[in-house]
Amino acid sequence: MPTLDDILEQIGEFDFFQKQALFVLCLLSAAFTPVYVGVVFFGFIPEHRCFSPGVAELSQRCGWSPEEQLNHTVPEWGGHGASFGSRCRRYEVDWNATGISCTDPLGSLVGNWSTVPLSPCQDGWVYDSPGTSLVTEFNLVCEDSWKLDLFQSCVNAGFFIGSMSIGYIADRCLPESPRWLISQKQNDKAMEVIKRIAKGNKKKLPLSFQNLNSEDEDGEKRKPSFLDLVRTPQIRKHTCILMYSWFTSSVLYQGLIMHMGIAAGNMYLDFLYSALVEFPAAFILMLTLDRIGRRYPWAAANVMAGGACLVAALVPDTLYWLKMTGACLGRMGITMCYEIICVVNPELYPTFLRNLGVLVCSSMCDLGGIITPFLVYRLAEVWHELPLVVFAVIVLIDGGLVLLLPEMKGKNLPETIEDAENLHRKERSKEKIIYLHVLTSEAASKATWSWPCFAGQHASLPLRPFTATLTINWGSGQSETRARSPYQHPKKQSWGSSTPPARGQQGFAQLEALFLQMVVKLQQYLVPHIQLPS
Repeated sequence: MPTLDDILEQIGEFDFFQKQALFVLCLLSAAFTPVYVGVVFFGFIPEHRCFSPGVAELSQRCGWSPEEQLNHTVPEWGGHGASFGSRCRRYEVDWNATGISCTDPLGSLVGNWSTVPLSPCQDGWVYDSPGTSLVTEFNLVCEDSWKLDLFQSCVNAGFFIGSMSIGYIADRCLPESPRWLISQKQNDKAMEVIKRIAKGNKKKLPLSFQNLNSEDEDGEKRKPSFLDLVRTPQIRKHTCILMYSWFTSSVLYQGLIMHMGIAAGNMYLDFLYSALVEFPAAFILMLTLDRIGRRYPWAAANVMAGGACLVAALVPDTLYWLKMTGACLGRMGITMCYEIICVVNPELYPTFLRNLGVLVCSSMCDLGGIITPFLVYRLAEVWHELPLVVFAVIVLIDGGLVLLLPEMKGKNLPETIEDAENLHRKERSKEKIIYLHVLTSEAASKATWSWPCFAGQHASLPLRPFTATLTINWGSGQSETRARSPYQHPKKQSWGSSTPPARGQQGFAQLEALFLQMVVKLQQYLVPHIQLPS
């Protein structure tokens, strides 16, 4: 009987039905975009300083420029140099007092300005921004700045709790994957989905493909468990690397966006430039994944993201265009990493474990999102570019780890634990199968046969070793299958579970002779380099 891969070659592996489903999923994913990137705008932290009563009136009376007002009335920001005013401390003086000098206001108030006491911002803050954000509306700065970190972390914590509690259950409400149904011994339901796909793709399912063959027909139905993710050595290695990669992708993707919100420059243009680079990132992957493979583009994307973060961190602010280029390349690299891991993660797990494997590994994305706000905003208090250095170290480590994963280009998806464990071994080329469907009935005076396909390909395409299969339907639910391979000795032919009735033995011999003649003709015209055993 044909396998699912053979049937998909007939009805379309990625045709109108699959593209329609992908489009709907993309629309659903678009709804999450404001959640992930919205923090750049509604969490924007403008330059700010303590509000001191009487300063504005004094500045107007003395005719100070904004820079002069800052120099006279705002204390230095300790450790950041004389050019940085304190954001969270103010001079504890009465700026409404009379007789204040316009050239040395602190000296006229306390004598020695270096001994002026400082106090917290008791009367609020002044923000150097015409717009508003959560920060300006609720004064989420200084002692309350951690509340902004907590806000964004709670969003990702909600994603994590939701995915672990109801995410796996919610997946069951979608149309099931035929491959997963087959692994759960639900071939009838799988055929219903296959017929739906064929109808959506406007393809006709050949008569010989009406029954499915699973890779492990005699095996028991497997229930996925968390222990399956770490029980065997190769899957355990894959799980650990994929979890770290999801964590890295989340930290850098969200972290670079958040860091942009606290960087100098035009926030809107900077965000636009960095967002536009995601289009060439997707285009590059379309050109490379099926030609070069997964591992090397993935590792290169990690290295590019890490190098770009170091450039953006170490280049001086005077070379703003170079810093911006580094930030855009970092966003481009981590976007590629994000998209590649979405492809690779399900490829490395067997069918029955695939959903659970993606669920557990991708949950690290939410955990990364939980700590990213604290990582960005708190480290930036120490050194503005320190988060970028940390990002570079994290992603460069990931670039080395992904090279330890098996290359999945051109390989079949694993069906069993054993298949997943052997992914690192070199796979033989996929065997081409010819299905010869033979029909008999009591009403017919002689048997009729049809040759509907050559493994879903035309005979003019490149040919590989094949197995010819003869299926006899005797009626009343009884059938028999015999396979003949040019590489297989006749004594190792495979038989069906049922035995043909005695009345059919002579007819079966005739049909088998016809069957072998067809194999010989196929050998002569299609694969002349293969010899049938005598």
